[in-house]
Amino acid sequence: MLGSINFKDKNIFSYLIVTISYWSFMLTDGALRMLVLLHFHVLGFNPIQLAYLFLLYEFAGIITNLSAGWLASKFGLNVTLYSGLILQIISLLLLTQVNENWTIFASVIFVMFVQGLSGVSKDLTKMSSKSAVKLLAPEKNNKLFKWVSFLTGSKNTVKGLGFFIGGLLLYLFEFQNSLIIMSLILFLVFIITYIIMPKNLGSLDKKVKFSEVFSKNKNINFLSASRVFLFGARDVWFVVGLPLFFYSILSDGSVDDNKKAFFIIGTFLALWIIIYGIVQALTPKLISNQILKFSAVKVAKDWSLYLFPIPIILFFLLKLYPHNDNFNLIITIIILLAFCFFFAINSSLHSFLILKFTNKKRVSLDVGFYYMSNAAGRLIGTLFSGLSYTYGGIEICLFVSSVMLLINRLGMRKLEEN
Repeated sequence: MLGSINFKDKNIFSYLIVTISYWSFMLTDGALRMLVLLHFHVLGFNPIQLAYLFLLYEFAGIITNLSAGWLASKFGLNVTLYSGLILQIISLLLLTQVNENWTIFASVIFVMFVQGLSGVSKDLTKMSSKSAVKLLAPEKNNKLFKWVSFLTGSKNTVKGLGFFIGGLLLYLFEFQNSLIIMSLILFLVFIITYIIMPKNLGSLDKKVKFSEVFSKNKNINFLSASRVFLFGARDVWFVVGLPLFFYSILSDGSVDDNKKAFFIIGTFLALWIIIYGIVQALTPKLISNQILKFSAVKVAKDWSLYLFPIPIILFFLLKLYPHNDNFNLIITIIILLAFCFFFAINSSLHSFLILKFTNKKRVSLDVGFYYMSNAAGRLIGTLFSGLSYTYGGIEICLFVSSVMLLINRLGMRKLEEN
């Protein structure tokens, strides 16, 4: 199929196929998160129990990313990409077996296991897609920054749409039927991808050792450490705290109010992720002059400084009128949209720097190690989201977020020009 076009066209075509597969996966991933969170909250799960549902998902991401780069080096990126799509289909179908008559303990254990499987699939797909960009992007005209920013930004826009679709599906079709619909769509995408995806994407090294997963590059290690706290700082309020905070304002627990709250919460989280993705995709245009004038490392350090005060500002604003729900709702939306802009640029710079610091021989290993740190941050953020909201509400979630962003800033200061 690709023999009649030149090498550059092959790379663009391969990049588009990888991107479409990644989009499809992240659409179901965002929808699944919203379905699980809202469905089990209505069933009576408390904030800590809801956090538990996502802990194995994030922990599985740590283990997967640690080994996925090594697996891709031995067996190829095609194998890891296909495996990720298949495991997500299995996860969706397994969740249809949840029975409302089960005890909360049994439900938590089962859903944790299935979410763990979904976490494995997500990070196999992510590592494969991000590594493919390093291999396919032209080396001149700053194409790498543009391609990775587009992939990352568009992925998050699609995932945000998934949050909206998750809330909408729950409203229209209920839990089990929504999962079946998503599994059928993803299965169709898998078949199409398998048929037209170029074979043998990436070079194979059957002799690569697992110990080579751990990087000896100081920049990669400091960037990965910073990534832990950057994403922990987002998820400490995003995963459990914010949806339950909005739910407490928007619903009195009745069926009609629940449906309205589900729709509004899903819509806001979707818009947040969509805007986040759009800003990520536009980051090369927004800060290209800064990078040309200074360097990507210098610019990344500066933008990390701009981000960490934002949650603490919202923390104090919510303390002004603790019983004014309308004020708290509006000010939270405004400040978190500002957070979205600065977080997106920080995240996009991180995603570019990891590919800048690595080389084509180690790309799947270093990207896997880096996204292991990403998963570790989400794991910490998820756990602290449930704990913080339980013991101090959304305000403590925001305070912990600001502390994590300060640690991220300290880690970014350690980066050196490459």
